[in-house]
This record gives sequence, C-alpha cells and structure tokens, in this order.
Amino acid sequence: MKTTIKNIGITLFTIVLVISLTNCKAVQNANNKQKGAVIGATGGAILGAIIGNNVGKGGNGELGAVIGGVVGGGAGILIGSKMDKQAQKIEEEIPGAQVERVDDGIVVTFDESSGVYFDTNKFNLNTASQTTLNKLIGVFKEYPDTNILVVGHTDSQGAEDYNMTLSKNRAYAVTNYLSQNGISNGRLTTNWFGETQPMHDNSTASGRAKNRRVNVAILPNQKMIEEAKAQAGN
Repeated sequence: MKTTIKNIGITLFTIVLVISLTNCKAVQNANNKQKGAVIGATGGAILGAIIGNNVGKGGNGELGAVIGGVVGGGAGILIGSKMDKQAQKIEEEIPGAQVERVDDGIVVTFDESSGVYFDTNKFNLNTASQTTLNKLIGVFKEYPDTNILVVGHTDSQGAEDYNMTLSKNRAYAVTNYLSQNGISNGRLTTNWFGETQPMHDNSTASGRAKNRRVNVAILPNQKMIEEAKAQAGN
C-alpha cells in the first residue's frame, strides 16, 4: 500500500500540540457542542498535516474540536488496523488523491490533479468533483464510526479577504455535498484558511494549483474508541 505512514516522536507531538492549541484561532474558538474532529495529541499532528507548514498563522471558523489524545495499547492497535483498511480503500477508489495515515487518523488531499477541484474563482462542485466525492461517500458509509473534518485552501492570487471567503465557500461546498448524500451532519466539521497555509510554492503555476486544495481528515469517533477499548480489555 502506498499510504504514507507518519511516525512522529513524543517531543514533536508536544511541540505541535502546544503550537496548535495556543496559537491556532480555530482551536481557540472550538465549540464542544459541535460534533467534529477529535483533536488532541494525535490531533495536533493531524492539524499540522491538513493546514500545511505554517501552523498558527491564521484560520477561521470553528473546528468543533473535542480535546483528546492518542489511543494507546491494544485499543490503539485495533483502531489503527481499521483506519489502515479505510485508507487503503480510499486509495483504491480514488487513485489520484494523496492519502496519509497520521497517528489515529487519515488525511486526504484533493487538488486539481486528484479529482476534486474548482474552476478559477468558483466554488460550485463540477461533475468530475461530484463523481470523486461519490466514491469517498461510499467509503464513509462503509466505515460509519468516524468523524470528518473538511478544510478549504486557496493559492495567493487575489486579495487575502477574498481568498478567505473563497476557501470557506469551497469547504462548505464539499461538506454540504457530503451531508446531502447520506453523511450525517453530526460527523462533519468545516474549516478554512484562505491563502494563509500554503504547502507548495505560490510563485509557480504548479505550486498554486496544488495550494488550491481541500483536505479531508478522518478520525475515529467515540463509538469506535469505546468499542476498541472494550475489545482490547482496556
């Protein structure tokens, strides 16, 4: 399987977590009444993976984060096995997407080369994007015990405020499509960062194309965690 496995040491966990919890506006504004991604020691790493290399320099919206931690022991192994299978399934269904396993979660990156993309200055989902999302929805239905975080980004062309709104609209276009096609709103959280979190060089056309992206993070929900703990005897 070509899924990238990211092994991050305890020290790096701590650094990423402290940065994300103290500086990231989205986490500071987290609303525990919302059901969303489980962000904690594992979430710090996942947050870094989905927003890029400038953690803490922007962001908008609410993650709906429930502060938690990496599930260890036998339960963690069981959860990891389920998430490995789900990541492999996504790769099989959507070969153009970048799929990464990050601790207890999965990060999927869509850009212009991977099936979910937007026309310039547009946020409506075209037919090709809908086809790809339909495949992702099938996987989400097959693995229902997960929460899903959708994050929108843009390149640096245009005004920053405009790009922030554009990334919001694009992220919600994906979230709304998922909810309208059988994915419970209780599983979904939406966030956006405009141009503030580039992962590639905005001075090149290819870099800008890759920065016009939507990330999807998939994390175990409380039901999966509790069942894994019970099965493992934790």
